[in-house]
Amino acid sequence: MTRTNTLKDVFGFDQFRPGQEDIIKAVENGQNVLAIMPTGAGKSLCFQLPAILRNGVTVVISPLIALMRDQVRALQELGVNAGAITSGNTKEEIDEVWLSLEQKKLKLLYIAPERLAAGSALGMLRRIGVSMIAVDEAHCVSQWGHDFRPDYLRIGELRKALNVPIAAFTATADKETQAEIVNKLFDGVEHTKFLQGFDRPNIHLTFVSKDQPRKQILNFAQARQGQSGIIYCGTRAKTETLARALSDVGCLACYYHGGMEAEDRRIVEARFQREDGLIVVATVAFGMGVDKPDVRWIAHADLPKSIEAYYQEIGRGGRDGAPAETLTLFGTDDIRLRRSQIDEGMAPYDRKFSDHARLNALLGLAEAHICRRVTLLEYFGESCSVCNNCDLCDKTPELFDGTQLVQKALSAILRTGEWYGVGYLIDILRGNLTDKINQRGHNELPTFGVGKDCSKAQWQVIFRQMMGYDLIRPDPERHGGLRIMDGARLLLKGEGKIQLRVDNASGKTGHDAIIKSLVSEENAPLLSALKAQRRALAEQQKVPAYIVFTDKTLIEMAEIRPTTLDEMASVSGVGSKKLERYGRQFLRVITGEEVSIHPVRRKLAGKPEADIFDRLLSAQMLLERGKFQTEKPLSCSTATLRNIAKSRPNSMEQLSRVTGMNSSRVERFGLKFLDILAKT
Repeated sequence: MTRTNTLKDVFGFDQFRPGQEDIIKAVENGQNVLAIMPTGAGKSLCFQLPAILRNGVTVVISPLIALMRDQVRALQELGVNAGAITSGNTKEEIDEVWLSLEQKKLKLLYIAPERLAAGSALGMLRRIGVSMIAVDEAHCVSQWGHDFRPDYLRIGELRKALNVPIAAFTATADKETQAEIVNKLFDGVEHTKFLQGFDRPNIHLTFVSKDQPRKQILNFAQARQGQSGIIYCGTRAKTETLARALSDVGCLACYYHGGMEAEDRRIVEARFQREDGLIVVATVAFGMGVDKPDVRWIAHADLPKSIEAYYQEIGRGGRDGAPAETLTLFGTDDIRLRRSQIDEGMAPYDRKFSDHARLNALLGLAEAHICRRVTLLEYFGESCSVCNNCDLCDKTPELFDGTQLVQKALSAILRTGEWYGVGYLIDILRGNLTDKINQRGHNELPTFGVGKDCSKAQWQVIFRQMMGYDLIRPDPERHGGLRIMDGARLLLKGEGKIQLRVDNASGKTGHDAIIKSLVSEENAPLLSALKAQRRALAEQQKVPAYIVFTDKTLIEMAEIRPTTLDEMASVSGVGSKKLERYGRQFLRVITGEEVSIHPVRRKLAGKPEADIFDRLLSAQMLLERGKFQTEKPLSCSTATLRNIAKSRPNSMEQLSRVTGMNSSRVERFGLKFLDILAKT
């Protein structure tokens, strides 16, 4: 079976996503591979498809039990023999995996890195005939990687011991992390690196300054009811209160954080996978392992800790390639908190310096004046034209020359010794004679009252943007007092200018007024009916809804409206196994009629031989009682017709060798069958 045939017959896709085929070819040919691909680009396919085509077992080392179980379940649904050995398996599941291994049927075996620590692991892997190792979430090998797992460091030793190729995959790896992966996994052996890019063009990017943030989040979520979403919060307590607030306004919501009991977390994970339209309000503990392809939106109630964290978290939306939306709220308190977390941490100085730079990149994205995607991809070393899929492309921000206002603010900071926070400095600039200002004599400063033309809210926006441009930072050693950074010196000297955005602080995303519908208004009722059918089948089988079909597949069904199984087979994501299992149910929803078709013909749906089979069947019916309808009835079995359609004999002799074709059948049907085959 070829790569393209496997792609269509097993996975149901007509073509590879950008970059997939080159990676798959390298993995299939036994090369050592490091592939860095954006979330949603189809990393799993890049080791699953070669595993089907290669001899032996591919061992997939993956970080989370939930992630392994979901991928195994999805593969089994496609008809691929895959299994997992984890602490979460039942005895029956383990026995089934071992039986498949003994019978040489298993193609993919998923294990956690911790299993490599067992003394028996190497002997077991040698015994089962491992031909390749695939490493999912490979950034875990790096000491700077996300959710570092020391057992990942044993993978390099395993590769040497088994002497098999290794393919490592990750979505987030800066140059430092890439170097660590190469060092730990490949250890000097030749390998091919694929850097697939970081663009996720289907995701709409939006940043909004905080103004009644709970109301902003509630409005955003309510406008998208019925769509699965994740809301990230900075604290555990906030996840619980926000989840309750969402439930109070009629949203289906629950919370998730690291302080919950393990069983409670598993319940939330299972609900999120299986239920349509569920919102999970979570800390970053709800992160790696979220493999739900039809998450339609991601919201950040608080500013993420870095641009890498932001990119990884929004990457959990729209993994199926269909449109997804994001909303990130941010404010002065967020910036102050993130700065203090870095400064008060135990990391060495150079690490803190790097963390401030990463936060600066995120703040630059938040305060950007031009297309956000351009700004985001520039950070990762890529370029693109304006995307027309972010809030700044939706509506060009209004700018003004903020040089004088920034100079006034910097002067107030400098003249008060860089000891005070935003609120106190705004009182000085606006000329508010408070007791503390009077006691310290700061009402005598030249800057006292120079900013009275701006409101308190306007000054807060100005200070926030100054923090965003890293002109000022809160100093934890001075209880959060603002200090002037080197980048502000030129402005103080009058040697530079700065443009600021007019911030309406309305809390509207600019994308709410016209929420992008997944389908046209005409097709929306059909999409809802298809989702209901999917939900019923998923609940019946106790699997996540997307295991049946993803949103993207249902959207295409609603738009194309196939009326036959052959037409259904052309829908992206409908492979031969799923077509046979679910095709008739979904056709019934679309056409309103029961579909009756012989099982043999059903297995041919969408394949080139299907048309030949239909024509052979029609010819047989016409000749069943002979050319003049006077002879004894004679027919071929559907299995025989299928074999003829597949083997395509071109002579009477070849036709007679097809199982089921005796001399009587060859005599009656032979000339007509060969004529049909010659015309295909």
